This record gives sequence, C-alpha cells and structure tokens, in this order.
Amino acid sequence: MGMWASLDAMWEMPAEKRIFGAVLLFSWTVYLWETFLAQRQRRIYKTTTHVPLELGQIMDSETFEKSRLYQLDKSTFSFWSGLYSEIEGTLILLFGGIPYLWRLSGRFCGYAGFGPEYEITQSLVFLLLATLFSASTGLPWSLYNTFVIEEKHGFNQQVLVTIYADYIAPLFDKFTPLPEGKLKQEIEVMAKSIDFPLTKVYVVEGSKRSSHSNAYFYGFFKNKRIVLFDTLLEEYSVLNRDIQEESGMEPRSDGEGDSEEIKAKVKSKKQGCKNEEVLAVLGHELGHWKLGHTVKNIIISQMNSFLCFFLFAVLIGRKELFAAFGFYDSQPTLIGLLIIFQFIFSPYNEVLSFCLTVLSRRFEFQADAFAKKLGKAKDLYSALIKLNKDNLGFPVSDWLFSMWHYSHPPLLERLQALKSSKQD
Repeated sequence: MGMWASLDAMWEMPAEKRIFGAVLLFSWTVYLWETFLAQRQRRIYKTTTHVPLELGQIMDSETFEKSRLYQLDKSTFSFWSGLYSEIEGTLILLFGGIPYLWRLSGRFCGYAGFGPEYEITQSLVFLLLATLFSASTGLPWSLYNTFVIEEKHGFNQQVLVTIYADYIAPLFDKFTPLPEGKLKQEIEVMAKSIDFPLTKVYVVEGSKRSSHSNAYFYGFFKNKRIVLFDTLLEEYSVLNRDIQEESGMEPRSDGEGDSEEIKAKVKSKKQGCKNEEVLAVLGHELGHWKLGHTVKNIIISQMNSFLCFFLFAVLIGRKELFAAFGFYDSQPTLIGLLIIFQFIFSPYNEVLSFCLTVLSRRFEFQADAFAKKLGKAKDLYSALIKLNKDNLGFPVSDWLFSMWHYSHPPLLERLQALKSSKQD
C-alpha cells in the first residue's frame, strides 16, 4: 500500500515537478548502471594478470601488463570524473543553475544595450557563461550527447570524413601519396576485384599526434580514396625507424650478427603491420562498403535525425517542459534545445545507443567474414592482435560491459570467429 500511495501522490503533483523528478531519477539510474558495468570491467582488469592462451605466442607479458595497468588507471579516472559530473549536474538542476545563467546573460546584454528582443545575442552570452561555469550546462554538449551516437557508430561518416579529409586534416597532418610498389599494386588489385572505385591511396603522418593505428576510405560515388596512417605501416612507423637509428644498423631478417640488445629491441617494436596484414585490414574496411553498411548507416542516421527534429517541433511549445527547469515566464529556443535534446531525449538516446551498438558489432563480424572470403583470415588474425597491442587495448572484457559499450566486438571474440579459417 505504501508504494502505491507514493505513486498516486507522485501523479497528483504538477506536471513540471513530475518531469523534473523523472529527469533526475533517470540520470542517476543511468549513472548507477554505468558504474555497475564499470566495476565489472574493473574486476576483470584486476584479476586477469596473465596473457590469454590465444595470445600467448604473440603478445608478451610486458605489453599485456602495460595495457592492463593503463586501462586500470583509465577506469579509476573515469569513476571519479563521472561521479563529479553527476553530482555537479544534479546540483545545477536542483539550485536552478540554468535559469540563473540565462538571467545573468540577459543582464550582460542589457549592460551592452541589447534588449530582450535580442534573444540570439543573449543565447551566445549564455553559451559563453555556461562554458565558463560548467560544461555540463552548455548547449554544444547536450547536442553532442544526442548526435554523437551517430558518429560513434559510423553514421554520416561519408559526408563528414570527406569534408574533414579534403579541407581540414591537411591543415594539421601531411598527406602523401603511397609510393609505387608492391603494396600499392596489391591494394589496387584488391579494390578492382570487388569493384571498389579507388582513385588515390594516401599515407598520413598520424604519428605526430598519436601512436594509434588506423585506416579509412572516403569520397563520393566513383571517387573513392584510401588513407593509411603511417603507424599502420611497419616500414613507415616512426618508432621502428627510431629503433633502427638507435641501434646504428639495419636489423637482418635472419638476426645473424646482431647483438642481443638489437634483437631485443627489434622483437619489442610495436608499431605497424606487414603488407599482407595491411591488405587484410583494408579487406575488412572495404567489406563495410561492399556489404552496404555505409548506406545502411546513412539511412538510419537520416531517419533518426528526422525523428528527433520532428519530436522537437512537437515538444518545443509545451510550457510545462520549460517550467520544469525554472522557466515560467519565457520559452527561449536555445533553452528548449537544451531541455529536449539533453534531458527529455535521454531514455530514447540510451535505447538507441544500445541498439546501434548491437548492429555495429554485427557489421564488424560481417566485415571480418568478408575479409575471410578474400583469403585474408590468417593475416587479419595477426593484424587485429598487433593493432590491439599498438593501441594498448586490453584483450579481455566483461561480457555485459562489452555488450553495452563496445561498438566493435572484443578482440578474443573476433579471433575466435577467424580461428577456423586461420587454421585452414
């Protein structure tokens, strides 16, 4: 009876109070769920202290331990930063931080001679103040929370990556055509075999900013280009060149005549894949294109965007939404965006994110299977291990944490799927 009485009392409350309470309750529910998942994964980091048998002959204990400690430190930082953000956001809502900053921005505009009719100016001042006082109240972050779901799962990539690669990335990184040679010829042959309209292959000096390895393709219609990070290519890797320069000589393929120190350094070099492994990675990436994953992602993206803005148009006129967050006398458009996209859409975003994670993992397995059909299973097997090692990824995951968070399947699951072909 007590529980039902509490529910009846809650429904008798004004609509704005019910909305506000539901927002806070859902926010803390998500936080506690995420904390529960993080603690499960943290337990894996603590208890898994030996290299899995599948990786025993490929990943050394030192690299495995370095990855384990790195992920353990990241989880510690994430816990405290997440707790701080949740408490901060709750206090801002409880004490009316958003309407206070809106009124404060109006005062600044008034001092500058702008009246209430200049809502755009007040909105810009509000964004500036929100950024200074707390990032969690800024509109860019709320929009990010909504639309990052699409980018996290590869949506809208063809448009954004094309713009980024052609006009923005060259300002920060050096793009050079892949030199003529065996690798370029084999890339062109593989692209032609699946009717991929390849026009150019570039190498980008990603090692200036990060040791992470990557490869991607971009471009519209019949003008596709492939970009390889220098950290992906063993012969381009800055770290590998440093090892050779430090040793003062080029290591022999058979190892004869090299000192034990040189042998140890060459054995421990971590960056880059052999040409066959690079082709296997590209086979996986081209599989996404051949299997229509890119088109499917774009369709889902556009449907999601249409639905979000349709619901926004329906909800923006509801006064109780604004009243729930302290706006009783006005309904600023900017605040409506903040309330609807960050708070009201939160349940939808969580469900959508999980569904897209499941779909993304399915796409990854399909792309791996496509690389198998190209005869690249063995090379993809070793390339996945090398990339995981280069990026300090931890190969062991809690199944529930992985299912909720990882848009790519865990390494061991992908290796297991490739294992039969590898053995063949």
